Amino acid sequence: MHCDTLPKRYIEVCIATQTLDLIADRVVIQSYPISTAKNGAGELMGSECTPRGWHKIRAKIGAGQPLNTVFVGRRATGEIYTAELGQENPDRDWILTRILWLGGLEAGFNRYGVVDSTWRYIYIHGCPDHLMQGKPESHGCIRMHNADVLDLFNQVNIGVHVWIHT
Repeated sequence: MHCDTLPKRYIEVCIATQTLDLIADRVVIQSYPISTAKNGAGELMGSECTPRGWHKIRAKIGAGQPLNTVFVGRRATGEIYTAELGQENPDRDWILTRILWLGGLEAGFNRYGVVDSTWRYIYIHGCPDHLMQGKPESHGCIRMHNADVLDLFNQVNIGVHVWIHT
């Protein structure tokens, strides 16, 4: 998108700085630390990379659930994450609190076929707060502190654009 046609309100994700900014009228109104993919940036299915380019929030999942609610397959499991639950399941890829499911907007780059962000299940979501160490550690998604993802979730609507870049 050309800067003259930027949406009035959008999210900017910078992989290099591990930050997510909520922008309104070209002004950063909120900035959050994040964790993107350990494997870096990339669009291919199965790469476990964070896809770049323009996306939109296609679904908001988890409204009304308690902080640290555990999700599997975009459904609340009834569990609330605790350190003990984490120790019992050390290899689980934790998706907590809220999910903002992303859909790519750029055909052939992050939409359709083997690069489709929606069918790669790319989310902005909460994770155990102790895993947020300011470095890329995810399997492709954009991880946030639980209080931060709840705050962001409450400020955005379905359809809000998300620009992910290096």
